[in-house]
Amino acid sequence: MGVRKDSVVAKERGTRARHRMSAQPSEPDEELMRALYREHAGPLLAYVLRLVAGDRQRAEDVVQETLIRAWKNAGQLNRATGSVRPWLVTVARRIVIDGHRSRQARPQEVDPSPLEVIPAEDEIDKALWLMTLSDALDDLTPAHREVLVETYFKGRTVNEAAQTLGIPSGTVRSRVFYALRSMKLALEERGVTA
Repeated sequence: MGVRKDSVVAKERGTRARHRMSAQPSEPDEELMRALYREHAGPLLAYVLRLVAGDRQRAEDVVQETLIRAWKNAGQLNRATGSVRPWLVTVARRIVIDGHRSRQARPQEVDPSPLEVIPAEDEIDKALWLMTLSDALDDLTPAHREVLVETYFKGRTVNEAAQTLGIPSGTVRSRVFYALRSMKLALEERGVTA
């Protein structure tokens, strides 16, 4: 029964090819496409489904691509004798192999949705905070500002700060205490509460 159907397709191809030669060359040969689909799409789909492990959507895409290639190569198929099904099966198998190879060559795609959940550090808030802090530091006396810069911003111990500033450690402790109190008031004036 498959041979008879193939002969009908071959006859339609021959008639269409002769008609196409007399018509415009860019005119689509819809009847050939319909005949190929009618005769070969079902068995071709069953074959491709086995190749793609039952993925119906992928199998349908492969069958569609195979039939489009057959349509584009109608002249080559017209010269062939016998059934076109072996040619279609070979083309479909090659499309599946090419798809598999391209997926292997490409790195695995990553879902970006988990990245959207991670909160990003807001640079604007950080910049505003630094501006407010700098402005509040400007309100302090130079002596208080020096001890805070040495101890809090440069991370020095009281003894290291005392040595760097050339003042006794007790003076550094006292200035840090009063500088922090003044800093707290300066920040509160700017709307920052701890």
